[in-house]
Amino acid sequence: MGAKIVIVEDEEDLLELIEYNLTKEGYEVIGFLNTKSVEQMLSEESVDLLIMDRNLPGVEGSEFVQLLRKDGFATPVIYLSAKNADSEIEEGFLRGGDDYITKPFNMKELLLRIKAILRRTSKKVEEGILAYRDLVLDRSSRTLSVDGKSVDVTKLEFNLLCEFILNKNSVLDRDYLLENVWDGAEEYQYKTVNVAINRLKEKIDSDKSKNYIQTVRGIGYKLC
Repeated sequence: MGAKIVIVEDEEDLLELIEYNLTKEGYEVIGFLNTKSVEQMLSEESVDLLIMDRNLPGVEGSEFVQLLRKDGFATPVIYLSAKNADSEIEEGFLRGGDDYITKPFNMKELLLRIKAILRRTSKKVEEGILAYRDLVLDRSSRTLSVDGKSVDVTKLEFNLLCEFILNKNSVLDRDYLLENVWDGAEEYQYKTVNVAINRLKEKIDSDKSKNYIQTVRGIGYKLC
């Protein structure tokens, strides 16, 4: 299955048409007619791209994206909107958009724009840069900066933070972390995970004001 794309579009016929064309291209597509359940879904699943209408019932699309960005949502966003004035397009970009397509639109152009954005974002990962909120990890030099300032972390702490960012919309249980960060070594136990995460939290958020990593009681940890 290809990249996972979420579409929010209140015109049901248009939503189905976009879903059909994207699925035909090999993408995994999830469609919504409004924003009501989108935020919860994005917090639970890892998504590669969000395609967002602006004239939506309830919350205006760009205002919704702006709220997501304030909560640390870093996934690229394409606006697909009938709002086509220069000031409205500028507003869309200022509120967190990565691209903007006005209606009526050409389906082939939409597909090309999607491919271009996914190519850019996947290239960024390949080059070794991982970013979340004000955390920036360079996997080629194995360096971490927090709000532009360099922070020294151990190899284990670096790998642990990488794993959280790569799975930023998922709760990671201790078994998963032991398997993927500690390579499943049997001598390590849950307490080892707890201690390592507490040390990492102290380094990247010493005054406890940013709360990057949240404990999900009885399950594990989640980036927030």
